[in-house]
Order: sequence, then C-alpha cells, then structure tokens
Amino acid sequence: QVQLAESGGGSVLPGGSLRLSCIASGRTFSSYGMGWFRQAPGKEREFVAAISWSNTDSYYSDSVKGRFTISKDDGKNTVYLQMNSLRPDDTGVYYCAEQRRPWTTMSADYYNWGRGTQVTVSS
Repeated sequence: QVQLAESGGGSVLPGGSLRLSCIASGRTFSSYGMGWFRQAPGKEREFVAAISWSNTDSYYSDSVKGRFTISKDDGKNTVYLQMNSLRPDDTGVYYCAEQRRPWTTMSADYYNWGRGTQVTVSS
C-alpha cells in the first residue's frame, strides 16, 4: 500500500507563492494519475488540479487556472503543486490522492489520501 505525505504548506501574504510536495512511499504512483484537493474550514473538499500518469495532461479548477501548476517527478515519486499569486480564498488544507480513473475531478474517484498540509493566505 502506497502512503502519501504532503508537505510545503505555511502562511503567506496575498500575492505570495508556495510549492507543495506529495511524496509516495511503498510503490509507484497510480496507473491513472494524481490529484490535489483542498478543504477550507466549514466547506467541502474541492478539486484543485490533476495530472495524468504519463505527465502529458494536466487540468485545473477555474479558480486556480493560470496561477497553480501541477507536476510529477516519477523518479522521485513526488507530485508538486506550485502556487503563485495566492489569495485569501486559497486558504485551506491541501491533500493529494491517487486517481481511480482518468479525467476526473470528483473526490469519490480518488483514494489513498494523504493527511494534508495547511496553507494560510492572510495579510
């Protein structure tokens, strides 16, 4: 069973940047792909970004498109989320997970969730 561990969260000012990492131990990544989700206090978990197993395709929620970039280093078993131009509404706990099937943004289609890393954007 692979275990996922997120890191890289923290507190930043609006307009700042962070890079989150998700390291997989135990085996290689899902045959379909990997995704990032986030959950703000009092809200449901929402899709942020995903990348295909082959690294050729990535897709984003409308709220982060153009500001966030997902990437995957298979040699390091690590998925990254580069977050630029951060806004207060980006605040939340960020989770990575494996896909059960490709081209999905639904949390029910992901499994093996990490414990998350907190991102706080505030002035």
